Amino acid sequence: MFRRTFWFGTGVAAGVWATTKVNRKLKQLTPEHLAVAAANKALEAGHKLKDSAVHFALDVRAGMAQREAELGDALGINAPVDPELPAPRQHIAIENRNTPLSVERNDRTTYSYNRNEDH
Repeated sequence: MFRRTFWFGTGVAAGVWATTKVNRKLKQLTPEHLAVAAANKALEAGHKLKDSAVHFALDVRAGMAQREAELGDALGINAPVDPELPAPRQHIAIENRNTPLSVERNDRTTYSYNRNEDH
């Protein structure tokens, strides 16, 4: 009698376990669950892509700064200024006399500049 009860209990437990496993698998294959899983995977992939893009941008910026410093040293731009050299010249802008007159003040005429004028 004890043997039959043991094997009956074992069979019931195995049946419950198998039914639970099958039901879980079937629930995972429903369209709603598949849509949620796909959305979660897409969000996860988007976050990974964003993180890698940020790291790439930071690496590019660091490389640009390093290369700019190397070029500045090579061209002598970063060299200290010699105090005996004269001050740099101030360039005066040349007036464009082909543009129409806009305002006449006292004895001085100014010309307007509108970069959208030619378009």
